[in-house]
Amino acid sequence: MLFEQLEVFIENIATYVLVIGFIGLLFYFYIKKHKKHSIDTVKKIEKAKELGFHEPVSLHPVVNPDICIGSAACIAVCPEHDILGLVEGRATTINASRCVGHGACFHACPVQAITLCIGTEKRGVELPHISEEFETTIPGIYIAGELGGMGLIKNAVEQGKQAMSYIASKLKSKVNAKFDVVIVGSGPAGISATLEAAKRNLKFVTLEQNTLGGTVSNFPRAKVVMTSPMDLPLYGKIKLTETSKLELLEMWTDVLTKNNIRINEQEKVEKIEKQNEIFLVQTNKNHYTTKSVLLAIGRRGSPRKLNAPGEEKEKVYYRLLEPEMIHNQKILVVGGGDSAIESALLLADENNKVTLSYRGDSFSRLKPKNHEKINNASRSGKVKIILNSEVSEILDKSVILRVKDSSDPKVLENDIVYIFAGGILPTKFLEDIGIKITKKFGEAILKH
Repeated sequence: MLFEQLEVFIENIATYVLVIGFIGLLFYFYIKKHKKHSIDTVKKIEKAKELGFHEPVSLHPVVNPDICIGSAACIAVCPEHDILGLVEGRATTINASRCVGHGACFHACPVQAITLCIGTEKRGVELPHISEEFETTIPGIYIAGELGGMGLIKNAVEQGKQAMSYIASKLKSKVNAKFDVVIVGSGPAGISATLEAAKRNLKFVTLEQNTLGGTVSNFPRAKVVMTSPMDLPLYGKIKLTETSKLELLEMWTDVLTKNNIRINEQEKVEKIEKQNEIFLVQTNKNHYTTKSVLLAIGRRGSPRKLNAPGEEKEKVYYRLLEPEMIHNQKILVVGGGDSAIESALLLADENNKVTLSYRGDSFSRLKPKNHEKINNASRSGKVKIILNSEVSEILDKSVILRVKDSSDPKVLENDIVYIFAGGILPTKFLEDIGIKITKKFGEAILKH
């Protein structure tokens, strides 16, 4: 009897040892896997710092390590690559400057450990002061989309729709004005707001200083401009997660045409004044009286110029629309950002002789794929890169560059110049209206 009990006891001990051993083995591989993830993420962070991607430039996620449980849900839903990673079982940012403000990480976190912030303690970002209902410090004037800090197409579309809903709920019926709302800008937020206004049978007009699409229309034709599905008023769900600029513009044109909506293109708003309870909107073509205004303009505003002699010549452009139509030309592309790099590569693909001039000594804020592509193009001779250089003068058949540490100017034969030096923020335009501008130093845009 005692022997049988001892035998059972030994069998139980053996079972316990096997179970504990199995659990220990699982725990060992779990720790090993997480340690590998941590090492990989730390290496990626070091690389991001080296390339200038680690420091955020706009909207970005901030993780509270005291709350994070390392579920990696935020990493799984992010449409971009290597924005977030795990270090010692906690989420952290890697390439924060490449965050597009998607916001999916914020909603996916099971323990609400993520806050979406704009700017940092060192780097401030100027934004107009707006309420939760998108209203500015001037009652009756609203802002949605990129100007308010949300540049991603899906978020801009959602904001345009929501802002118009708030505008509709606050309209005063007794105010004598021709329009209920004037919408300024026909980018994603402006188009969404326009369709929502039509859906609600409001009296409105949409003004665009360039062409339909706003900032999107400035993208090279082949550029992918969407990262997630969206819901467009009077159209419904758009399930495309990747599409070209051309396809997106065709879809917008189609929905506007079907609903008999016209956008006033090439009409720039020059002044907005409040007169008693109405607004007077003055443009380069007309003037409008309205009960409210929605500003759905981009943050870039007007293109930044180099102020170089000859910059007014017809061969100088600030955006690339149809690279496939340009062949066998001697082209200078000025700039060191993604737009300049992508344009240079597209032009080089069309059998053009392309030179890229950049004032810096290296490309510090490019997407990794663009960084790799431009380096390959340089090595193969497809694109000639001149770093530490600035345009001194633009002539009819040539361009003169100043090159750092060189006493002699560099003269290039040239047919076309493309300048991608960013844009001038519409700060003065907003301040002239009376809208308060604040600088955000790491303040939360979305928090639980």
